[in-house]
Amino acid sequence: MKKLTVLLLSVLLLVSFTGCGKKEEGNKDFDPIAEFGTNELYVFNWGEYIDEANIAEFENRYNVKVFYKTFDSNEEMYTAIVGGDKYDIIVPSDYMVERLIKEDMIQPLDLSLITNLGNLADGLKSPDYDPTHAYSVPYFQGSIGIVYDTTKVTEAELEEKGWNILLDTKYAGEICMYNADRDNFLPAIKALGFSVNDNNEENIQKAYEWLLQQKKTMNPAYVTDEVNDIMINGEKTLAVAYSGAATYIMSENEDMGYYEPKQGTNVWSDAMCIPKTSTSQKLAHAWINFCLEPEVAKANSLYVGYTSDVQSVIDELSETEFAGINAYKPRVGYELDEEYHDDNILKTRLAELWNQVMFN
Repeated sequence: MKKLTVLLLSVLLLVSFTGCGKKEEGNKDFDPIAEFGTNELYVFNWGEYIDEANIAEFENRYNVKVFYKTFDSNEEMYTAIVGGDKYDIIVPSDYMVERLIKEDMIQPLDLSLITNLGNLADGLKSPDYDPTHAYSVPYFQGSIGIVYDTTKVTEAELEEKGWNILLDTKYAGEICMYNADRDNFLPAIKALGFSVNDNNEENIQKAYEWLLQQKKTMNPAYVTDEVNDIMINGEKTLAVAYSGAATYIMSENEDMGYYEPKQGTNVWSDAMCIPKTSTSQKLAHAWINFCLEPEVAKANSLYVGYTSDVQSVIDELSETEFAGINAYKPRVGYELDEEYHDDNILKTRLAELWNQVMFN
């Protein structure tokens, strides 16, 4: 999702990873041309979203070369694909997967080649944007919530106020909002009891007015990745943040907590897809299957800090390296939590109004 340039969990970089972390001599006996019809794979993924040792492991295992390039937003990725850039694997967010399916830009998967699909986390086995994994397989997941200083804010207060705590003037000057249109509208929309996919103009206007009120009374800081250092250093009391960022913050500052308001939030996932223009489809399926291996998924999750797409990895890490960090294991199945859906009219309107908030 996000999203977002993901910061590394530096505290965990010394964790060893048996197998995928080893730089070994390639499997020279394996003939990728005979098996896959190619020895090259082109991958387009979010920045800082993989343990690079996994790339080396895949290359060694299949005697291939992976050409790995990164993007910073779904829109950047989409523009590149529309512009003719050719990749074998892309990793769009949920709503962008919907768009790519509608526009016939990604191809159906051969699930018989993805034998590790059963490893998927429970909450990812039937996502709204692609319920049968006909076109995509999840890669990471997360939510948006509130990072808070537990020495200044109680969970009871958060339970009482939910997203509206971001309007409580006793915290004026003490909050961070995420500087992105749809994500910044989320607290307002959910605080007012609306759906994140509601494109009703009257309701959108009410959310806009909520944000204007917040700006005038709360003096919020509008940030992106800076939220990590701000909250680690205890410079603010409350911050809207992605669960992966919260995991990093909480691992660095034990006074920080993470709360998902009962009014609901956005739950998201990024997923692996194969563009229609791919010339290495079979090798691309091997990459997707590889990423679903528990040890591979574990290494990626430790490196990035976001919640794994593999259930056994979530279960293990939430009891070991991320023990006590509830942000690593976002809630699943809560009826008021929602995925974003592709709605260009809604997205355009929110972008227009967010620009007005910023410069009002």
